[in-house]
Amino acid sequence: MSEKPEILYASEPDLEARAFGQVLQESGLGAIRPIDDEARLQRMIAGAGLIVTARRNINEKPLVGVARCVTDFSWCAYLSDLAVSSKAQGLGIGLGMINETRRLLGPEVALILASVPEAAGFYERIGMERIDDAFWFRRDR
Repeated sequence: MSEKPEILYASEPDLEARAFGQVLQESGLGAIRPIDDEARLQRMIAGAGLIVTARRNINEKPLVGVARCVTDFSWCAYLSDLAVSSKAQGLGIGLGMINETRRLLGPEVALILASVPEAAGFYERIGMERIDDAFWFRRDR
């Protein structure tokens, strides 16, 4: 039986857009994110208040996960992207990034997200509460 690799979690505000796009693609979120628009990915990174990454503690510490939040660090944080590379799914990395995100935000900050339908069960299993009254205007592109 093989041992799970050690995962390193960190805040990486200067994450490269190309690496972010690659994890989005490998996670399956590339189908609904602008992965072919590196300038837009860079703006997504620059506009985030908190970016938590997950890297395997092996050769060159490859990036396997990204959690990207927009936050005021006082009242709320919107977790807009939680992406784990398909080759690293099932290792607890999604939960690990959420836990690290919550630790860095502190106890005064609510964590909010909008899930893709396929991931809703994951969020319920880790103890997130569904909210009924949420609204949005969809983006045009």
